[in-house]
Amino acid sequence: MRTPLSWLARRHTWGPRSLRMAAVTSVVAAVLIIVTGGVVRVTGSGLGCPEWPSCTGQSLAPTAEMGVHGAIEFGNRLLTGALCAVVGWLIIAARLQRDPSRPVLRGAWAQFWVVVLNAVVGGVTVWLRLSPYIVAAHFLAAALLLATATVTWSRVRRLDREVPAPVVPSRRAVVLSRLLLAGTAVLLVAGTAVTGSGPHAGDSSDVDRMPFDWAGVTVVHGVLAAGCLVVGGLLFAALPGGSPARGRTGVFLAVFVAQGAVGVFQSLASLPSVAVILHLCGSALVWAGAVRVTLAVHQHRTAAPVADRPFPRPALPTAAADT
Repeated sequence: MRTPLSWLARRHTWGPRSLRMAAVTSVVAAVLIIVTGGVVRVTGSGLGCPEWPSCTGQSLAPTAEMGVHGAIEFGNRLLTGALCAVVGWLIIAARLQRDPSRPVLRGAWAQFWVVVLNAVVGGVTVWLRLSPYIVAAHFLAAALLLATATVTWSRVRRLDREVPAPVVPSRRAVVLSRLLLAGTAVLLVAGTAVTGSGPHAGDSSDVDRMPFDWAGVTVVHGVLAAGCLVVGGLLFAALPGGSPARGRTGVFLAVFVAQGAVGVFQSLASLPSVAVILHLCGSALVWAGAVRVTLAVHQHRTAAPVADRPFPRPALPTAAADT
């Protein structure tokens, strides 16, 4: 089927550098969405713009009377717009490659639809006046976006590299990598329960909280984190020395330990805002790291990755055809 992008692809090509830059930028933007969402929450700016999609019933942007809270919330909305532009750049860059890769294109379009999902959930969050369950869904939608961006970035990186000799990972390593990814996902969900029952409601007004004992869910969250750390250590031991998967697992463990230290500090220090934001940033890095570790383990299965199979480049129009 003829589309504007296919028409453009017949006349122009972009180099792989543009695709690499777009893929990396989409990952960075996905992390920033998570971090700035935390800034909105800890500053009590969640209802700084009391309406959605406009800031008020009469204005798209905040007014001077809304003060810093309106500016912070509107800034987070602008970042979502910037993310849409980045994902659009990624889609165009992927399609205008000389040999476009189907999996990369699918990943880019998946990011687009997850961005739409995230924006809609963000609007529902405002409409429902920061319901803690919708706030949790908003965070998890952002985590899904980060996972999609990480997978797409990994596919782009593989396009530029020679395929190594196939190394079939041990069954133990495969199982542990899947368990690590699942455990990290459960850890993120448990983290939303800690947040939803904690003091940072997202606004200075009376906002409902989840009916959990904050200390109890924090302990559960810590136990889950310890379990993920153990699984990560077992996976590191199960992988051969010098393999990319083992290197990524080592980096994951280092980031995970640092994230745990921040988590313990913020719990003991009565959740200072800066520590909460750092912990959110760490959660994004840990989640992206778990996705990358799992991908690295599974990339050893075949010598010809699916991500490297392009679809045919349409023929350029001849001079006769244009006359």
